[in-house]
Amino acid sequence: MSKYHIDTKCIQEGYQPKNGEARVLPIYQSTTYKYDSSEHVGKLFDLQAEGFFYTRLANPTVDCVERKIAELEGGIGAMCTSSGQAANMVAILNVCNSGDHIISSGTIYGGTMNLFAVTFARMGIECTFVDSDASIDELQKEIKDNTKLIFAETISNPSLVVADIEKLAKLAHSNDLPLFIDNTFATPINCRPFEYGADIVIHSTSKYMDGHAVALGGVIIDSGNFSWDNGKFPGLSTPDDSYHGMVYTRDCGKAAFITKARVQLMRDMGMAPSPNNAFLLNLGLETLHLRMERHCSNAQSVAEYLEKHKQVSWVNYPGLKSNKYYDLAKKYMPIGTSGVISFGITGGREAAVKFMDSLKLAAIVVHVADARTSVLHPASTTHRQLTDQQLVECGITPDMIRMSIGIENVDDIIADIEQAFSNI
Repeated sequence: MSKYHIDTKCIQEGYQPKNGEARVLPIYQSTTYKYDSSEHVGKLFDLQAEGFFYTRLANPTVDCVERKIAELEGGIGAMCTSSGQAANMVAILNVCNSGDHIISSGTIYGGTMNLFAVTFARMGIECTFVDSDASIDELQKEIKDNTKLIFAETISNPSLVVADIEKLAKLAHSNDLPLFIDNTFATPINCRPFEYGADIVIHSTSKYMDGHAVALGGVIIDSGNFSWDNGKFPGLSTPDDSYHGMVYTRDCGKAAFITKARVQLMRDMGMAPSPNNAFLLNLGLETLHLRMERHCSNAQSVAEYLEKHKQVSWVNYPGLKSNKYYDLAKKYMPIGTSGVISFGITGGREAAVKFMDSLKLAAIVVHVADARTSVLHPASTTHRQLTDQQLVECGITPDMIRMSIGIENVDDIIADIEQAFSNI
């Protein structure tokens, strides 16, 4: 790990050009790479030499972005994927097989919940959704002999539940299990989950990391801290017949998890990011530290405005002193949480729809966490595949509006909200 401050890492890490090379990270838009001997290519496939042999597994542009993100999170390695959903799927399948069980916070993003509850169930992987606010003793009751991991989001989407990372890490580690944390909303600028005991961190890079809504992507970061050879993870600690009998814990040391994810799952499933998307992601990362400061300050101002508005029935933003997660947010994210706010409008669903349709600066889009202010009604859009009971468990009500505050002038954002209220 370098000793640069994190804002310097956003700009300087990952790509270090040599004498006469391009100052800015180039796009290596190639699927293949030329070598002078078959012996050298063989060593690449045996992981005995460094280099690139096929872009599905590794590419120079993608590699530089992975190195940068690993530095930002404080991990030993990272692997980019084609989307955040792909990152979640690969991370879980890297340690789970049919017949295994995972535990997840019940207030996660609807797409991830569907992945866990439906798609994984079809694969024979069971998921128990829990109240992450529950005590360790209560959560311990959900641990089974075949449980493989605990999963939560630093800040859940869209209910904005703040995970008590240290509590969840204590629970996981006392059962010889890893803690997986989706850090998409907080980003490593505001929270570094490894410092609080998380073992694997996941991001949808399509959100704040990209920052401009131009490139889909995901990433998995390995802390290198978890002991995968404790008997619970044979896929990592016994020979892999599909890869020359490699034993990842023996042959790859601390990088066992991220190496297996790449040479086994990425090899077989192929959800690799394009070099061009990795290039765009890197441009976003270079300004991540600046944008997150503005997102958070704008969101704080908007949340305080909404909290006092007579047409607002409730506001949920962890930066508000009235919020139930305020203390946890200050502990894990002392410089800010994210730019996402959820709130309810007096008058319920009909009033919420009228409000959203009246906005002019803020756009109704199926996205969140980019430079532009956007708004959405989760119950009828991103989470519409969930049952009424699942919606309740996710903390989603019919009147909930999710607003992602951008980096425009905050006075213009508030003026747009005010004129929308005047139309209700």
